[in-house]
Amino acid sequence: MLKIRKALPEDAGDIVKLIKALAEFEREPDAVKTTEVDILKHGFNEDPGLNYFECLMAEWEGKVVGFALYFFTYSTWEGKPGLYLEDIFILPEFRRHSIARGLMVELSKIALKKGCSRLEWQVLDWNVNAIDFYKSIGGNHLKEWQTYR
Repeated sequence: MLKIRKALPEDAGDIVKLIKALAEFEREPDAVKTTEVDILKHGFNEDPGLNYFECLMAEWEGKVVGFALYFFTYSTWEGKPGLYLEDIFILPEFRRHSIARGLMVELSKIALKKGCSRLEWQVLDWNVNAIDFYKSIGGNHLKEWQTYR
C-alpha cells in the first residue's frame, strides 16, 4: 500500500540514500556531495525562511521507497510562483506500482494550493521510461528551452 507524506527531519538519512541511488541510476555514482547535515540545514531549519527545498516521501508498506524533492520559483511573466521538481526517484524494485504517479499527483495538489502557474522538471534525454511516463501524465517537452549550467 502506497503512502505519500511530507518529509520529516528524521528522513534526512533516507533522503541522502535515495539521492545516492538516483546518482547511481544516472551514471554518476561518485558525484553526490550532499550529507544528512546538508539536508537538515537546508530543508528542515527552524526558521522556514532558511529552508531551500521541501520533500515528499513515498512509502510502500511502511518502507521508504522513493522521494520527490522540490522548491518554489517565480515567473515574472505570469506574476505567480512555480513549483520546480529537482528530483523524483523510486527504487527500481518498487517501480510500476504508480508510486511516481502518486508523487506527481501530490506535487500537483501542492502547486495548485500555492497558486503556482507551472510545475516544471527536467529529464535526461536517454531516460526513455521517465519520458514516456511524463508524456502519459500530460507533461510537455519544451524543445525551445535549453538548460545551461
